[in-house]
Amino acid sequence: MKFLGLSFLAGLVAALGFEPVGLWPLTVLGFAALMGLIFTAPSMRSTLARGWWFGVGHFTLGLNWIATAFTYQSAMPAWLGWIAVVLLSLYLAVFPAAAAGLAWRWGRADGLRFILLFAAAWIVTEWLRATLFTGFAWNPAGVALLDSRLDQLAPWIGTYGVSGVAMLFSGALMLVAMERRRPRTMILAGGVVAAMVAAPFANRAAAGAAGAPIRIVQPNIGQQDKWREGFEEQNFERLRRLSGVPGETPRLLLWPEAAITDALQDERSDPFYQQQAARERQRAASVLGPRDLLLTGGVTFQSVDGRKVTSATNSVFAIGAAGRILARYDKAHLVPYGEYLPARPLLSRLGLSRLAPGSVDFDAGPGPGTLVLPLVGDVGFQVCYEIIFSGQVVDPHHRPDFIFNPSNDAWFGAWGPPQHLAQARMRALEEGLPVLRSTPTGISAVIDSDGNVLHSLPWRTAGAIDARLPPPEPATLFARLGNMLPFLLALLLVAAALAGDRIAARRKQR
Repeated sequence: MKFLGLSFLAGLVAALGFEPVGLWPLTVLGFAALMGLIFTAPSMRSTLARGWWFGVGHFTLGLNWIATAFTYQSAMPAWLGWIAVVLLSLYLAVFPAAAAGLAWRWGRADGLRFILLFAAAWIVTEWLRATLFTGFAWNPAGVALLDSRLDQLAPWIGTYGVSGVAMLFSGALMLVAMERRRPRTMILAGGVVAAMVAAPFANRAAAGAAGAPIRIVQPNIGQQDKWREGFEEQNFERLRRLSGVPGETPRLLLWPEAAITDALQDERSDPFYQQQAARERQRAASVLGPRDLLLTGGVTFQSVDGRKVTSATNSVFAIGAAGRILARYDKAHLVPYGEYLPARPLLSRLGLSRLAPGSVDFDAGPGPGTLVLPLVGDVGFQVCYEIIFSGQVVDPHHRPDFIFNPSNDAWFGAWGPPQHLAQARMRALEEGLPVLRSTPTGISAVIDSDGNVLHSLPWRTAGAIDARLPPPEPATLFARLGNMLPFLLALLLVAAALAGDRIAARRKQR
């Protein structure tokens, strides 16, 4: 039990490297402790238990913001949120346990081989966590290493590759502590340090000039008010005021996810609903100058028979000065229990409902796409949660000039918004593209193609950001090859472990 408790504690420590605490050396130390506990485990059963309890502690602390979402759903008790956090963590902990088991099974006889195999297994299991059962890619280990120098490897090997390098770093610390006199231990530690020193100098080609003027609006409208009956006028008035007065220079105006809660498009055939949607579009366009462009979150009501709403889409609308919809992007990676209710007939009978209000589920869009728009050219879109999925945020056949990531982080307390921002920064680094974020309560930001936050608005602060659209950089290696790169890194690590075994065997024969 002592070792399980230490594993749980190591998971808690490792979670402190993520925002809002942001002490990335603690993540390295937490994983170093985990590896030491696994390497010295007496059996596979003990190994799996230690890896699993690490994951339980790690995810329970890191994902505590999920509990806050339940406080906005009157149909569910608030305490159920903490039950959800723990249950999710019990499932997610399977992936660290799997990485631990693989490394122990094939590497327990040698410390260096163990570390190489653990790093390879971590890359694969972290990708699996982001993929299986629609995936939950929140807080991969590499994101904790933002601003650590190792983050500069993201354009070359992606976030999961950076996670693997983080495991090598942690493993080097473990080996230094456990096998101080082994020369190859120092070689591994020296290699990781060299990667940290060299990474910032692996610069890509310089970006071009800044683009069109942009204005990002953060209205500071909390979840408790957003869907409240009768709040629509106050909501729009705040958006209108913060949007400012149009000038002579055309500008791009950016509003958050679901900034407009009434439908901007409605497939019902009744003229009343068509006119209502048209009025919403025209009201939104009233803040625009003649050559301005508005990108706003909104919804589309869909209907099979033309009479009743059967589903909806969580969308971003490009609206011109006349109130005309120039383009629309529909969110593809939907949030279970947030935007649709799995097994709805069964769960509805149990009294459960979606965390977002509404009796119909959202339909998923086709996936990452690039829309060609006036004023700004090629635009990519990722709505809220979609931005966390490494290698899945850009249309590979039509690379955009920037990504717009409208989001609603008003659900997620103090921990969720800075973690979400950190993951958007990693996408900017990986793809070499600027990311623009507009959220109701923060953190809205302008992120350049190197992952730097150029401008931001604090959490729970109303305001607007006036800036120029940052330029893109040429496509990174990761932008061209995607998650093939971290998998290649994992294969190289396995090959290095096997090569080490052969060298050791030859030495014994001599």
